Amino acid sequence: MKAVVFTLGCKVNDCESASLLRGLAERGWEVSDELVPADLYILNTCAVTAEAEKKSRQAIARIRAVSPQARIVVCGCAAERAPEAFAGRENVTLVTGAQHKSAILGMLDEGGIHIAPPQAEYDEMLPPKRCKTRAFVKIQDGCNHFCSYCIIPYLRGRSRSRSLESAAREILSAQAEEVVITGIDISSYRDGERTLADLLYAVKDASCRIRLGSLETAALDERLLDAAAAVRDFAPQFHLSLQSGSNAVLRAMNRHYTREQFLEQTERIRARFPDAAITTDIIAGYPTETDSDFEDTLDLARRARFANIHCFTYSRRTGTVAAKLPDLPAAVKKERMHRLLSLAEELRRGYEERWLGKVLHIVPEEYRDGATEGYSENYIRLYVPARLSGKRAVVPVRPYRDGLWALPAEQAESAAERGGQARTEGERAQTTENQGGS
Repeated sequence: MKAVVFTLGCKVNDCESASLLRGLAERGWEVSDELVPADLYILNTCAVTAEAEKKSRQAIARIRAVSPQARIVVCGCAAERAPEAFAGRENVTLVTGAQHKSAILGMLDEGGIHIAPPQAEYDEMLPPKRCKTRAFVKIQDGCNHFCSYCIIPYLRGRSRSRSLESAAREILSAQAEEVVITGIDISSYRDGERTLADLLYAVKDASCRIRLGSLETAALDERLLDAAAAVRDFAPQFHLSLQSGSNAVLRAMNRHYTREQFLEQTERIRARFPDAAITTDIIAGYPTETDSDFEDTLDLARRARFANIHCFTYSRRTGTVAAKLPDLPAAVKKERMHRLLSLAEELRRGYEERWLGKVLHIVPEEYRDGATEGYSENYIRLYVPARLSGKRAVVPVRPYRDGLWALPAEQAESAAERGGQARTEGERAQTTENQGGS
């Protein structure tokens, strides 16, 4: 019997799905995280935007097209938000929500809608089944911030944290080249008086690279930076959620910082990690955003010198404070999104160009089309025209095509000694791979 856990949405969903995969495998199922023929599907849904909810509903039809007779179990945020939208669909036998996903494996033979009540304690799930060279370790769930545009606190519940010992044990035992510490809001991680900084100190000698997930601006203090600096192999990338560069919009969003405070935090990071990649999220077209507010956002993005920006168009979520506000015209949101994406691309290229010819460390993730793909420590996506092993390789970076192509360090050094150009060597190696050569 084969089971698929198919996931939409965030890295927390990925972690929870990987835990379900492990549990299914331990029960004797052949498992996969891809949309392949199977007897059972667990669909882990997302509701962060209206489009995410739509894709979650559409996934039912995609599953039925692959396996018309399979049973389908639906969980996650979209199922929590509107369980009836899934319960009536053909082949759907069980609908659960966004919380207490550890109980799903014991309910596979049940039917109907089972939405768990809000949880006060952290739901400890099985260690995730490792599917890639980068492992995501979930340390926290829920959120207490109630930003005016966000539905997640209403679906995931209040913030609750895993014990430090349990989280550290999973990180230290992870058979992966990189571990990403993740959660809905890892900035609020608390185990008694112990914080995220204490967790970093507990895993500072880990044999793998350690990367932090998204952080809230106010949580970034000197003690957390000290702890990050103490980690033997820390990935110098900090994802600080911005959302807007306008103080007026930040207040309307219920974000508890100013643009000035945000910029101070970026400088604090660079004082400790001069070459760090600072990445962010920005929403274009919030209901109260004026032309002047949007210009403030573009200005802040330039001042912060972001290495990458995840850009989103505002999506109304019924049940949030912002949903009561009149929406901006679609053309306005589209135009602002276009300008934001253009700036994001400009800033990304500017940051990456700083690393031309310098040594970075790639964690290989997958090999396809004649190249190994993976991320560097500062979260630059790299492409190496060779099949790398599961271990990290040192590679110098060269821009090529739509991304950054790189060669293993020793190969580039040899090419330089011969008077060759790394880009030419890369093209030659890629051609050889594509032709089936060695």
